[in-house]
Amino acid sequence: MVTILYSDRFLLHETGYMHPEQPDRLTAIVNRLQTSAIANQIQWLHPSNSEEVIPAIERVHSAQYIEEVRAYAERGWGCFESTQISPQSFEVACLAVNAWLDGIDLVWQSGKPAFVLARPPGHHALQNEGMGFCIFCNAAIAARYAQSKGIQRIGILDWDVHHGNGTQSAIENLPNIAFCSIHQSPGYPHTGKPEEQGKFNNVLNLPIAPGSTIQDYRQLFEAKVLPFFQKFCARKFLIVSAGYDANQVDLLSRINLQPQDYAELTNYSIAITPKVLFGLEGGYELESLSESVLETVQQCLKVE
Repeated sequence: MVTILYSDRFLLHETGYMHPEQPDRLTAIVNRLQTSAIANQIQWLHPSNSEEVIPAIERVHSAQYIEEVRAYAERGWGCFESTQISPQSFEVACLAVNAWLDGIDLVWQSGKPAFVLARPPGHHALQNEGMGFCIFCNAAIAARYAQSKGIQRIGILDWDVHHGNGTQSAIENLPNIAFCSIHQSPGYPHTGKPEEQGKFNNVLNLPIAPGSTIQDYRQLFEAKVLPFFQKFCARKFLIVSAGYDANQVDLLSRINLQPQDYAELTNYSIAITPKVLFGLEGGYELESLSESVLETVQQCLKVE
């Protein structure tokens, strides 16, 4: 069995007509998984509503920013760059964080992968600013939470096609969290240069050119990603910012991955440690997104 943390409440974060980050993203994924050949091997788990979520968020975001998001939602509208705030957005974003925190506990206790199927995404959110469809930086918050639970060394792998600038900003000065991002360059948010290595050599940025394929990813994983994490957090704990927007048909990128290629990315992640939490970031073409998530979940089932 593989556990997926999901709630229909994640659909209540409204982004407006024609916005790429739509509730339909989750609906398409859920429908695909529930009609797949592995449907009876999936355990669906509703995330908790822990009161600890605000203190967890405050490890990464300022209290002023958190209250600003809350105030925008109470007014019924708001916008940080391309990040829309609607009446339910604060509640939904907090529930998404709780899902990632529950995922940390679940993976650490079971020693097996799990998948957080939540929105809004998080890896662009900065300490005092939402951006790139993101409100709270889920992966960084989850990593800090893992530290508070006594997990000593944590890796964060970001394979979303866009650089996880919010995640890097949150952890680059922390000695026991490592961050690696494989991202299209040039491309939004125009960050993630190779020379950015973190205060403790704990950051590895790997920009890739438009038109790159799975072969380019293979070379990077074998030569750089696996050695980086094996040195830093081998067999400890890995968080994956699992964006699926590097698919060739996704209109927000120019990378040429196919859905089946995400099986390889998943297997590389599990090779670092079976204690890996996958969490949804980007991916906006519904069919390729849902097929790609299915590929990840199928590989998670192979972990004994």
